[in-house]
Amino acid sequence: MLRRRLSLVAIALAAMPLVPRAARAGDNDPLFINATTDDGHRMRMALAFAQNQLERKHPVTIFLNDRGVLVGSAKNKDRFEAQQAVLATLIAGGATVLICPMCMEHYGVKSGDLLPNVRVGNPDVTGAALFKDNTKTLTW
Repeated sequence: MLRRRLSLVAIALAAMPLVPRAARAGDNDPLFINATTDDGHRMRMALAFAQNQLERKHPVTIFLNDRGVLVGSAKNKDRFEAQQAVLATLIAGGATVLICPMCMEHYGVKSGDLLPNVRVGNPDVTGAALFKDNTKTLTW
């Protein structure tokens, strides 16, 4: 009986490297937030999470795409005043805010409409942020 238990323990220990570990953020792992929504509450949640992580010294990139591009347009200030204020604070604190050019075209957002320091993304810039080593991603 003891021999059988020891054999089971040995098998379990041998299999441990095969068990995936929970993802843990390092002290300064980057965060990439994919913000697809024009729902004010959902966008506020995404931006609040970004702010909390930026305060903890994680580099933060927010990618406004699909309907999220509407939040990045100064023409929508009346609808997204609170969210745009948080975006400005995030940018001032060092976050990068990128916006999808295809989505801009689809929703009629012009480059001249963008909030200050919101950058139009492209495969190189967006990909560099998304695929940087140890980057964690979230989507709203």
